[in-house]
Amino acid sequence: MAHATVYVGFTVPQLLRGTSRIFPTHPALVVLRHSAFCYCTVNGTIKSKRKMDHLERTANNFRQEVISQAKVCGITNESETVKRLRLAIANKDFTFKAGQWVDFFIPGVSIVGGFSICSSPGLLEQEGILELAVKHTVHPPAHWIHTECTLDSEVALRVGDLHGYQEGKGNGYKMGTVKLYYSAKNTSELLFKKNILGLMNAFPGKITCRFHVTQQSSQICKELQPHVTEGRISEKDLEKHVSKDTLWYICGPPPMIESISKLLSNIGVPRNCVFFEKWW
Repeated sequence: MAHATVYVGFTVPQLLRGTSRIFPTHPALVVLRHSAFCYCTVNGTIKSKRKMDHLERTANNFRQEVISQAKVCGITNESETVKRLRLAIANKDFTFKAGQWVDFFIPGVSIVGGFSICSSPGLLEQEGILELAVKHTVHPPAHWIHTECTLDSEVALRVGDLHGYQEGKGNGYKMGTVKLYYSAKNTSELLFKKNILGLMNAFPGKITCRFHVTQQSSQICKELQPHVTEGRISEKDLEKHVSKDTLWYICGPPPMIESISKLLSNIGVPRNCVFFEKWW
């Protein structure tokens, strides 16, 4: 992945129904999802030199038994390297919770893909549509999406990584806050930036974001300028948020995850407060 993202926050229930990942020990935590991730782990390390495929890597993760047929009904370019796929789900009983991913089966492609869902359960309930955002790589499922997938292409999906979570039911949940640090090569690669700005406006003081760009060569638009910093996410950026109540979520390529994890350790963040995805 070209993106590096750190989420800093307290528990925030159901602000981003379609873009949050639900963790087993923290029932509702805001995560702004911007790319195709497959597997969630807590405080793991990335040491394997052999690349495992998606099914092997997630073999111990729960998944629903039913495989549902789907048809591609929309393809848009979110950036030069990421496509958003809209899928019409044929199975009326197909459901998912915010933050889950899908096994992605392609006719004629032996390797199964694994992609996080970037749309909300509400969109599925209202329109029967599910969306994925997939970055171009040489991995066969992602490569197929970027080079061969067309409108009306037929695929199949199976939901995975379901953690138990009882919504509402008088649990006294109160909205907390979330701080997003989002880094990319340039502003054109900051996926879903308009959605993020919209959430910041909708929840002032509850959701804030700092966009970091590392290779920006063009003028930054006025709308983004107040929220953009040139350069990588640094220790100075993060240390002000260290507290016993803060949880940290990291999404990005393995070197970035390892670097940020080490940085958080250096500033005193306990390992059990750091979460990340290991999908390579």
